[in-house]
Amino acid sequence: MKTLYLVRHAEASAQSLSRADLSRQLSQHGEEEASLMGQRLSQRLKPEMMISSHAQRAKTTAKILASLLTYREADILFEERIYEAEPDDLLSVINAVDNKIACLMLVGHNPALTQLVKTFAQGDIPNMPPCSIAVLQSTTGAWHDLTCGNTELLDFDYPKKNE
Repeated sequence: MKTLYLVRHAEASAQSLSRADLSRQLSQHGEEEASLMGQRLSQRLKPEMMISSHAQRAKTTAKILASLLTYREADILFEERIYEAEPDDLLSVINAVDNKIACLMLVGHNPALTQLVKTFAQGDIPNMPPCSIAVLQSTTGAWHDLTCGNTELLDFDYPKKNE
């Protein structure tokens, strides 16, 4: 079995003309969102691998989550293909993961994350809000074999879910 955690980065600061999109930081609220979701996940998750977009807001989200999940920050892989990706790009990153890894976390961006989750969940989720987490589980033993037929949405969580 394979378990995949797809995480949308937390809320970013408002984009200014002086800052490139790749360099946008998390807002204070975004840092709080990432901490909240990391605390929720710490009860049930120890990822074997974390892959994040190289955009600053995604990197910071991944680092906050890692610190709360006792995952070494130095072990986070930063992947350029996740930034401005299409769902197929995300799937190619996932498909390349070593099959020895059973639990993978990928931190990225919309709209590709929402589109990918909707593909696996067969459209049964809304747009992924900042710092939302979709948990998918597949009965396959190989990351390159993930399909709609062998993968299901186990959980969909986001910071305001229990409010």
